[in-house]
Amino acid sequence: MLLYLTEFLTQFHTGFNVIQYLTLRTIFGVLTALVISFVVGPLMIRRLAIHQIGQTVRDDGPQSHLSKAGTPTMGGALLLVAVTVATLLWADLGSRYVWVVLIVTLMFGVIGFVDDYKKLVLNHPRGLSSRHKYLWQSLAGMAAALFLYHSAESIAETQLIIPFVKSVVIDMGPWYVLLAYFVIVGTSNAVNLTDGLDGLAIMPTVLVAGALAIFAYASGHAQIANYLLIPQIKGVGELAVFCGALVGAGLGFLWFNAYPAQVFMGDVGALALGAALGVVAVMVRQELVLLIMGGVFVMETVSVMLQVLSFKLTGRRIFRMAPLHHHFELKGWPEPRVIVRFWIVTVILVLIGLASLKIR
Repeated sequence: MLLYLTEFLTQFHTGFNVIQYLTLRTIFGVLTALVISFVVGPLMIRRLAIHQIGQTVRDDGPQSHLSKAGTPTMGGALLLVAVTVATLLWADLGSRYVWVVLIVTLMFGVIGFVDDYKKLVLNHPRGLSSRHKYLWQSLAGMAAALFLYHSAESIAETQLIIPFVKSVVIDMGPWYVLLAYFVIVGTSNAVNLTDGLDGLAIMPTVLVAGALAIFAYASGHAQIANYLLIPQIKGVGELAVFCGALVGAGLGFLWFNAYPAQVFMGDVGALALGAALGVVAVMVRQELVLLIMGGVFVMETVSVMLQVLSFKLTGRRIFRMAPLHHHFELKGWPEPRVIVRFWIVTVILVLIGLASLKIR
């Protein structure tokens, strides 16, 4: 929005040309989302507390979690507000990529909101049923995948890039739709499963979003993309602004979500953030790199799948409790130790993912 305003103002003063730079708008996106989080955060937490929209805690989980009961939840709405406003202000709204990521993020946020609302406000024990939740996620994810496939302007937009290998590029064709669908929906649910401890999900999200901003900028820049031997996708660089807004909003939310948390994001935040990371990775053609950088999300998801499969087949559990972070808690790790160590693992994995830009 401000990009168009500054284009108009350049006729009066050339200094406004500086806003045309994508890197500067990305920085402004980070700062804008951060400021919005700091300003709106306390107001939202207070409002949630007044309406008694608080967390419910499982009796069979770690005993240390019992004290979290009643903590304001659905704080993920703060993330959506900050990301949306910052993106609309600083991104090029003529880019279809910007609108796709915003719409997908908000759609998954709505699904999460309905789930949270039914559980926390209407006191429905399970909220939105798993069947209905997955149905709506599938519809949103498939719609995004089909749109991206049919609106692709070059073959590079539907090719699968293999990390660390420059000579292998797989033309997905119609299979691209299925891949994109699974990445978007799968990442959404993976982040949701990870969101079980104070700040555990939001910091890896911030780190991965920051890395994806670099991939988006590089892919959208013809000279850099050619130098790094990655697909050059016209216009995808604007996603750097969205990712920057995600970083700023995430850091602002962490201010209130750090241990001991003043607010939880709930499904409204977790489902939306996961979908956002997934759709950005699809658009910058880095689905496999996302798998690496989001390794914590992958481990958490796999732990649940293995636990369920093992119990159904053998009647035994592999982990003391799933997702994985609860297993370490029940082993005696203090919650802050679990959180920080998972953060450290994510930093390492993100660095490995970024190394794929040069090691090819």
